[in-house]
Amino acid sequence: MCLDIGDKRIGVAVSDPFNTYALPVETYFRKNLKKDLEKISCYVKEKCATALVCGLPVNFDGTPSIQTQKAQFFIDKLKELLGITIYTVDERCSTCEAEEELIAQGKSREERKSVVDALAATTILEGFLHELNKNKN
Repeated sequence: MCLDIGDKRIGVAVSDPFNTYALPVETYFRKNLKKDLEKISCYVKEKCATALVCGLPVNFDGTPSIQTQKAQFFIDKLKELLGITIYTVDERCSTCEAEEELIAQGKSREERKSVVDALAATTILEGFLHELNKNKN
């Protein structure tokens, strides 16, 4: 399972059982820390996730940003709660790529807002799975 963690929304995606491709699940609109953690915990249980991949937002030059710190705080709370392996990966440009794809599909701003983060999580997870499978061969 993969998360694209933002201040207002969290995109959620999952892989198939063989870790070959990623699918968007939902864009979750954040409430507060407690409810957000509970919701992610529910996703993990519902999808029988054995590991979590979290996008880590960094500046274009790769240095940490305020968003990096916010995401890392949330990831640390997930680690305390879930007890599964959590990977962090560079998520630079994932939301931009998702946004461009949705614009190309002719989606309205409102339609994009409701799915862009789940699509970004899918992009992040696809990159992670590609690296995972490349290293297996």
